[in-house]
Amino acid sequence: MECRVKWVEKMCFLAETGSGHAVVMDTSPDYGGTNLGVRPMELLLAGMGGCTSVDMISILKKGRLDVVACEVEVKGTRAAEPPKVYTKIHVHYRITGRNIPTDRIERAIELSSEKLCSASIMLGKAAQVTHDYEYIEVG
Repeated sequence: MECRVKWVEKMCFLAETGSGHAVVMDTSPDYGGTNLGVRPMELLLAGMGGCTSVDMISILKKGRLDVVACEVEVKGTRAAEPPKVYTKIHVHYRITGRNIPTDRIERAIELSSEKLCSASIMLGKAAQVTHDYEYIEVG
C-alpha cells in the first residue's frame, strides 16, 4: 500500500492513494487551515471504523446471518500535550438485523478487535481500546 500527500495551500493537503482515490485533509482556522477537509487524526479513526466494519459484515454474512445494517461510531480521546496521540478509543457497533444471536455479534467483535482488524490492533498498541454494541431487531 502507498499514499502520496501533496500540499495544496495554507494547511490543506490532498492524499492520493495507491488504489486511485483521493481525500482532502485540512486543519481548522485555529491552526492555519480553512476547514476544507477531514483532519488527519480523524482519518485514523475513520480507517479503524472502516476496517472493523468490513470485518463485522464479512463475519456475520459468512455466518449466514441476516444483517440489514451496520454502523460503527469511533470516539477517540487524545493526550493533552504533544504528541497528541490517542490515549483512549471507544468503538460502538450498531447492528440491525433479523434473528441474530447476540453471542454471534460479540464473537464477531472479538475476532475483529483481536485477530483481524489491522487498524484496531495497531492503534490498540498506543491507546486503550474499548467496545460495546447495540442490536436492533427488525421484523
